Amino acid sequence: MPTLNANGLRIAFDTAGDPKSVPLLLVHGLGMQLTAWPEEFVDGLVELGFYVIRFDHRDSGLSTKFEQAGTPHLGLARLKARLGWRLHPPYTLEDMAEDALGVLSALGVARAHVVGVAMGGMVAQILAAQHPQRVLSLTSIMSSSGRRGLPGPTPVVRKALARKPANSADIGSVIEHAVGLMRAIGSPAYPTPEKTLRKRLARSLRRSYCPSGMARQMLAVTASGDRSALLRAISAPTLVIHGAADPLVPPACGEDTARQVPGARLEIIEGMGHDLPPQLAERLLALIDAHARGKMLPDSTPRLFVKQ
Repeated sequence: MPTLNANGLRIAFDTAGDPKSVPLLLVHGLGMQLTAWPEEFVDGLVELGFYVIRFDHRDSGLSTKFEQAGTPHLGLARLKARLGWRLHPPYTLEDMAEDALGVLSALGVARAHVVGVAMGGMVAQILAAQHPQRVLSLTSIMSSSGRRGLPGPTPVVRKALARKPANSADIGSVIEHAVGLMRAIGSPAYPTPEKTLRKRLARSLRRSYCPSGMARQMLAVTASGDRSALLRAISAPTLVIHGAADPLVPPACGEDTARQVPGARLEIIEGMGHDLPPQLAERLLALIDAHARGKMLPDSTPRLFVKQ
């Protein structure tokens, strides 16, 4: 896997498609690696004529780890955040946005369409707001503005998040735990086939497993707080996609994100949870393609996709 130097770090990356095509940067979520992007999704973007760029965030995959910072106490961090106390994470989402910018610069990409998922959506939002000259369009998927008062995970998902692998030293146990978590947050109307899910998770977890890095990323999210003012500064054409059945980041979070970004388009997909199921790849690709090319149909209200 190739690496590059960005923002003072070693960042693992991958590209697909013709470098002369229109660049599109994919920014994944909490603890996720570039290998977590479904291949049919990446291949579809290439077929649509994009030069697709993926990378591992700091503290995930094969990029630089911040192990010297230790593992944060997330429960205490959340309590401090609720009390309005300032947090001091080893890095911030703004730093992670600078990493993404550094990837584009290292690859000689002046401007790109940016697609971010979950935490990656937050990073993409910051990138679009702080570096408008580098972002052709923004697509924020299953993400949030971080505004206080927005709903959080369902009780079932909270329990799933609190669980740990039966044996964190055994990769098989770690994979089983990951499968259970993905089932808890996945799309109820579009379940990812068991074989596909296991293969994807095993590939990523055998490549890298860094739970302390995921905790440090979560601390960066917690410390980020309310980004509403930042979202109002975004000038790039913005598409917000959210699943109506998302149990981790409820749809109200996507609705609020779209409400904060001037002129943003909101698309709610019925039956979609907090994942990118293969059954929805074609719909997601069509939305991203139309948005990036400025061919979205005019619509003052969200379109609600229904399972066919």
